[in-house]
Formats: sequence, C-alpha cells, structure tokens
Amino acid sequence: MAEISTILWDVGGVLLTNGWDHLERSAVLEHFGLESAPFEQRHELANDPWEKGFMTAEQYLLQTVFYEPRPFTPAAFLEQIQQKSQVLPHGAMRILQELAASEEVELAMLNNEARELNDYRIERFALGLYFDVFLSSCYLGLRKPDAKMFELALDVLQRDAEEVGFIDDREGNCKAAEALGIHAIRYQDEAQCVQALERLGLTVGVGT
Repeated sequence: MAEISTILWDVGGVLLTNGWDHLERSAVLEHFGLESAPFEQRHELANDPWEKGFMTAEQYLLQTVFYEPRPFTPAAFLEQIQQKSQVLPHGAMRILQELAASEEVELAMLNNEARELNDYRIERFALGLYFDVFLSSCYLGLRKPDAKMFELALDVLQRDAEEVGFIDDREGNCKAAEALGIHAIRYQDEAQCVQALERLGLTVGVGT
C-alpha cells in the first residue's frame, strides 16, 4: 500500500454536528413556529444550488421561508441555523488536532455545506488551525458523492488516490471515494477511527 500523504475530512457527523440536516431543520422550524412539510418541499429544490454556491443564503431563505411575510427576519433565521452547530460528542476533533500537530500528513476539508454556514463553522470552531486546504461544496460547485468532487480534490492537492484517506460518516460518500481508489473510513466513533487510521500506517495516540 502506498504511504498515506493526505487525509480528506468530512465535517458534519465527524467533527461537528450536521450543519443543516433534518434534525437541525426541525429544531429551527419549531423555534419559529413553521410547518415542516411546506418548508421541506421548498428546501429540496433550493438546497442543492445553495450548497454548491450557486445561491446565497438570502436567496435560499427567500425561496424556502420568506416567500410570504414573517414576524422575524432572515438574519434571525440564519442565526438560529448557525447556533445549532456544536462540536460532535464522541467526534473526531481530538484526532484531527493530533494529526495537525504532528504534521505527518496534509489535511483537507471535503464537505457539503452552504457558504454562509461553512464560513461560520470554520471561524467558530477554528478549523483553520488544523486544515491546510478547504475543498467545500460551496467553493467547488460540486457535492459529494459526485465523483467529480473527489477527482477535483486529487487534482488540486496533486495526489494519487492510493495515497489519500477520506473520513466521512455517510456510506454513499465513502463508496464514491473508494471507487476512485481512495482509502475511505466510515466514521463511527473515535476508537474505530483511530484503528482505521493505524491500518493506513498513521499513528494516533487518542482513543487507544
């Protein structure tokens, strides 16, 4: 096996709670007293272009929430979305921090997230201290599990697939990476992730 030079990281479900998944949406809708069904129908159409960076948060909210008058502002709604982000309990943050400190491998974010939420999470949780490169869907105009997103990541990083690891909590994303020869780890918990990284030849002290 080729020596691992780079680890690609998902964020939601691995390091942090999900940014705008069904649980977060449900909580914010309940906070503002909005019905789920009409919102979800509109969200389904607007989320893909929002996460790909083809739509701003203002445009997304206009389509999903503010297509009629509301007793609250778009800014208040977006703030509630952002406040749902937390460090994931039993997540891989300690692993990321240790790998960053060791400088043993290059670390890159490869996640699906809308720009306004992605930028907030990077700043709020100081992810810039750990990642060398940010390959988010909102910057690339692509979303996992599209193979083109992984191919572009390899091109940008100038890496061969066999020297790259990828950590994600979703099976479909991991299978898409594996189809290109990338070593995918489907994240379950800290100890399992450490063991998987060790099988790739990386030494991580936490979780053991």
